[in-house]
Amino acid sequence: MSDVDQMSFEDAIKELEVVVGQLERGDVALDQSIALYERGAKLKALCEAKLKEAEEKVARITLGENGQPTGTAPLDA
Repeated sequence: MSDVDQMSFEDAIKELEVVVGQLERGDVALDQSIALYERGAKLKALCEAKLKEAEEKVARITLGENGQPTGTAPLDA
């Protein structure tokens, strides 16, 4: 397993899907389940942080110098 802090969003989300799948199946020992849960929590936090960072970048791009939208569609449209 690679260091979570160094992962790209895409790699983190793929691994998070694997972790969730393993936990849902329930076919791992308790100690391993706890370790998987902890790793999953780190992966989730990383994904959330990267999404927030991307959202902020998009907001900066779509706002003009006066802080008003430049005519582009809102993010949630």
